[in-house]
Amino acid sequence: MQAAAERRVDHPLVDSYGRQIQDLRISITDRCNFRCQYCMPAEGLPWLPSEKVLTDEEIVRLARIFVHHGITEIRLTGGEPTVRPSLPNIIRQLSALREEGLESLSITTNGVLLDKLAGKLADAGLTRINVSLDTLVREKFHRVTRRDCLDRVLKGLATLENYPSIRPIKVNAVAMKNFTEEEILSFAELARSKPYVVRFIEFMPLDADGNWRREQVLTGREIFDVMNRWKPLLPIETRASSTSRRYRFVDGLGEIGFINPVSEPFCSTCNRVRLTADGQIRTCLFSIDEWNLAGPLRAGASDAQISEIMQHSVSHKELKHKINEGPAFQRASRSMSQIGG
Repeated sequence: MQAAAERRVDHPLVDSYGRQIQDLRISITDRCNFRCQYCMPAEGLPWLPSEKVLTDEEIVRLARIFVHHGITEIRLTGGEPTVRPSLPNIIRQLSALREEGLESLSITTNGVLLDKLAGKLADAGLTRINVSLDTLVREKFHRVTRRDCLDRVLKGLATLENYPSIRPIKVNAVAMKNFTEEEILSFAELARSKPYVVRFIEFMPLDADGNWRREQVLTGREIFDVMNRWKPLLPIETRASSTSRRYRFVDGLGEIGFINPVSEPFCSTCNRVRLTADGQIRTCLFSIDEWNLAGPLRAGASDAQISEIMQHSVSHKELKHKINEGPAFQRASRSMSQIGG
């Protein structure tokens, strides 16, 4: 373990603003079994041809090189990662990177397949999970996801509770005006009664149709004020690189978190990069540039050559996303489902 730690600090990935990259999001598919209104059209998006999607072996090789450069957290995303049949195999192979410095391995999922997959994911070595759940009301769930399966998601969450090796269980809700307000206390009660970390994420301009408007954003502060009047929230200390402001109830089992990239940007401490399903490095959710790893990888590039591309891309990481800077803001070159959350 000591030798692995030394390898990771030899050439850490540090951007031009002094931020060390330690968190990697890997999209393993751009496909999804939901059609969330703020993410993609009802008919879906043009999917990547299967031959363009990174293989299990390619994902693991790139992840290993990243870990040797100081990555300690990996999260698998999509699209919807559970629609990839080889997900348990990918997790199993990535879990072995703990011997080389990896500390956390998680996925972000819509949860609809968790009832059947939770045990397999736990056995494969998954340690953390984020379940996207924007509403607890069946009709609203159907409207926003275009799928009538809230009960299956809730059943999947309940199944996860039987696997204590997967902790914490985070429930992520995108907060939107005229949609989320009436359920703030319902989500608060969920966090009090269940061992979940319920987090509200401000609605960001990553929709495929490009219809996002600033006035649709329900801020974390607005939600906090409603909850805090109902039951006082006690702050929890977090790491500087954390995206979430964390709180707990005096009498609750879980936590409440607020991720406020629009009203309170945390770009100055961002330590994340993303790898898309087709092998492109993105240094910000709102990047308009990408760095190709798949091409060199498939052309026979050595680990050292791959490392050079990783280091070059990180050196160009953006200072901030500029959502609040009017004409200076440029929308991301892909939608959220194509980037990976």
